[in-house]
Amino acid sequence: MNDHRLPRELCQLFADGGKGRRLSAGLPPGDVVWPDPGYNRQGEAPRPAFWMSDEPAAGEDWARLREWHLHSGLWPVLLDESTQPWGIGQIVPDDPRQIDHFTADGFMAEVWQEWVSQMPPDGLAELEPYGAICPGLAAPGVLRAAPGEVADWYAGELAAKGMPLGLVAAARGADALAVMGWQGALHHNEWMVPMAAVVRSWEDRFGARVVSVGFNTLDLSVAAPPVEPEHALHVAAEHWAFCPDNVVQGPGDLQGYAQQIIGVHAWSFWWD
Repeated sequence: MNDHRLPRELCQLFADGGKGRRLSAGLPPGDVVWPDPGYNRQGEAPRPAFWMSDEPAAGEDWARLREWHLHSGLWPVLLDESTQPWGIGQIVPDDPRQIDHFTADGFMAEVWQEWVSQMPPDGLAELEPYGAICPGLAAPGVLRAAPGEVADWYAGELAAKGMPLGLVAAARGADALAVMGWQGALHHNEWMVPMAAVVRSWEDRFGARVVSVGFNTLDLSVAAPPVEPEHALHVAAEHWAFCPDNVVQGPGDLQGYAQQIIGVHAWSFWWD
C-alpha cells in the first residue's frame, strides 16, 4: 500500500508540524476542528484539536487508519453527532503528559469515597458486596483475540450508525480523549485527564481500545473481558466509579450490571 506525508491540515495537529509522519492514501474529505474560542495551550502556538471527515465513515476506514496509527501518530475515533454537533460542542484540549500524574486506582478510590459519603445508608445496597469499601482495581482479563482486531470489528458495528471520522494526534486512544478536548463526562468529573488515566489502565488490563465518542458517550472495544461472575463484579465496580449512570440508570446495582458485561467485547458509557 502506498503511503504519503501527512496533508497540511493534519500536520497542524502536531506541535512539531507532523515531521516524519506518514499516512496511507485515500483520506476522505474533511477539515480540522478548533477548540472553543479563547482556549489556547499554554506556551504553545494555537492549533486545532482534531480533524473530522465531512461525511460518515465506513468501518474499513477506521480500521485502516488504526493500522496506520504507528506511522501517522493519529488515532481514529468515530464521532457520534446524534446529540450535539462537534462544531458547537465543548472542546477543551489537555496536555496528554498530565495523564502520567494520575492512576486508575487513585481515581477509583477518590470517587468511591466521595460518592459513598453522599449516599443515604440504604443507598449502599447498590454497591454490594463492597458497600462503603472501595475494592480497588480488578485483575487483568485474558485476551480472547488481538485488541486491534476486536477494535476493527466494533468500529464496523458502530459505523453503521453513519458517523463521521475523527483523527487525533495522540500516542494511544486513551490519550486522544484529552488531546481532542472531549468533555463527555463533564457532569461526573470536571477534568477529563484522570479519566483518561482509567482508560489507559483498561487498555493495558483488558485490551480496551477507544473506538467512538459522542457529546456524552464513550464506546470501547474490549479484547479481554471478564468471563467469570466474581471478576465481572469487580470490573463492574470500576465502571460504577467511572460512570455511575451505567449502573444507577441501568440495572440499578453492581450485581445486575456485572451480568451484562460478562464476556462482552464492547463497553459503552453514557453520562446524564
